[in-house]
Amino acid sequence: MAAASAIAVRRKRAVESFKTAADCIGTIEPGTALFAVTRGQFSMIDAILACLDQTGPADVSLWTWTVAEYEIECMDRLRKDGRARSGRLIIDAGARDKNAGLIRQWQGRFGADSVRYVVNHAKIATIESDTFRLLLRGSMNLNFNPRFEQFDLTEGGEDFDLVRRLELELPVLPDNIGGAEVYAASKVADAFGSEKLAMFTGLKVWAK
Repeated sequence: MAAASAIAVRRKRAVESFKTAADCIGTIEPGTALFAVTRGQFSMIDAILACLDQTGPADVSLWTWTVAEYEIECMDRLRKDGRARSGRLIIDAGARDKNAGLIRQWQGRFGADSVRYVVNHAKIATIESDTFRLLLRGSMNLNFNPRFEQFDLTEGGEDFDLVRRLELELPVLPDNIGGAEVYAASKVADAFGSEKLAMFTGLKVWAK
């Protein structure tokens, strides 16, 4: 674990941002903790790019409920230029039909075991370099959206450790896995009683 991540006192900032992701994030330091409110002018991918400009080559993970071609192309460029040493995609299993081709592209670039199917609505990213362990989360999806959005960035700490542990615990499921297995892997039953969970049986059906 990098020494930077052991710093107990965070360097906290709160900003209202109308500019770019790089301007919003500023200089990343050990123990950085940023909370920002934006107008949707940058996306989670933009924030990842701004962070990688400071961290150097890093391992990247994305938690999302759907993915578009732009994000796959962007991650591919990062892989080719060495900024993304590895990529892990944690995606809602309901996206398998709508995003099947894009998921295959991701696996082709980062390996067959680089995708985790879950029931997911979290928007999270991690960036782990030789120096920094960054956790990004926010209301924004991978694409930009011109409305109020909230964004958080922290370096090191228990929040990063929690997300990384969850990622490593998730099994690699086959593309044709059933909904029950996806729910089991996501441990949704640990938070809901069986009667309440029955209301949500079956994965989300995507509109064509």
